Amino acid sequence: MVQQRVAVIGASGYGGLQTLRLLADHPQLTVTYLGGERSSGRRWSELVPFLPLPGDPIVQSPDPEAIAAAADLVVLSLPNGLASRLVPDLLDRGLKVVDLSADYRYRSLSQWREVYAAEAREHPRDDAALCAEAVYGLVELEEERIAAARLVAAPGCFPTASLLALSPFLRQGLIESSGIIIDAKTGTSGGGRAAKEHLLLAEASEAVSPYGVVGHRHTSEIEQLATQVAGQPIQLQFTPHLMPMVRGLLATVYARLRDPGLTAEDCTTLLEVAYRHSDSVSVLPVGTYPSTKWVRQTNRALLSVQVDQRTGQLIVMSAIDNLVKGQAGQGVQALNLMAGLPASLGLPLLPFYP
Repeated sequence: MVQQRVAVIGASGYGGLQTLRLLADHPQLTVTYLGGERSSGRRWSELVPFLPLPGDPIVQSPDPEAIAAAADLVVLSLPNGLASRLVPDLLDRGLKVVDLSADYRYRSLSQWREVYAAEAREHPRDDAALCAEAVYGLVELEEERIAAARLVAAPGCFPTASLLALSPFLRQGLIESSGIIIDAKTGTSGGGRAAKEHLLLAEASEAVSPYGVVGHRHTSEIEQLATQVAGQPIQLQFTPHLMPMVRGLLATVYARLRDPGLTAEDCTTLLEVAYRHSDSVSVLPVGTYPSTKWVRQTNRALLSVQVDQRTGQLIVMSAIDNLVKGQAGQGVQALNLMAGLPASLGLPLLPFYP
């Protein structure tokens, strides 16, 4: 099979770096263009000496014409608000695009403007039709649509872990639509590579801290997809916490069962059936609870379920690597499908331990 060419724009950020590392081992996708604004004009080895690339390419300032000449597929790993400046021109030139930012995660441009108000003021845009067209890139929910898409919006890491846990139960109508709570913990790499005070070692080490307790941006993203899956409006409570680790994400999801007679074994079977065709999602036996270290540097999601018979509460635990299954690995899954390849091709599913 002919190798398909991939451009990575925003190559030196965490999302771009993970994408390049994953594609370095890919049998059918080859990186043929590196783009970046702050890093343009520099050789790759100057920027990232620990991840050598063939030919030591020079990072280019993103130019749609040059990208189209060099690539068939594009991964955009840019700050929120910037991808939308490139996407229309890339699509006009026949390229297929996976965006790792939030620019196309909402089907409504007005909702994106509301949630990402600061970015909307700094980067005005008028591409409502593309927002409506873009396919949400959670492969386990949207595989067929992703395979046929020209624009895929990769989900956030918190929505990925949360929706993998929630979706099978919402789809079957087994849980109440109100009272859903998501308690999630993530490593500091989720904040990106740019310097931020609260991510300094002296600030984040030996500490656990909640943030975005009310109105976190990912809340509405989770609700949008949960509503779509459930077929009715879903409102939920989402609270993230920053953990003193580099990578990894654990979401614990609480919901009230409609049938209090359902057991943890019943719910585990439901998850196993729901993800029976997914190489990237594994369901643990009842009583075995996932650790972020078990999925570190893999594209695997580990799910475990428990039922509190006393309260009628369903508890689903979901562990992912926030930079792989929660970002770049999921982006590569989408690239695979858009290229007509198996979703998990070239992706790591087994961790190095410890």
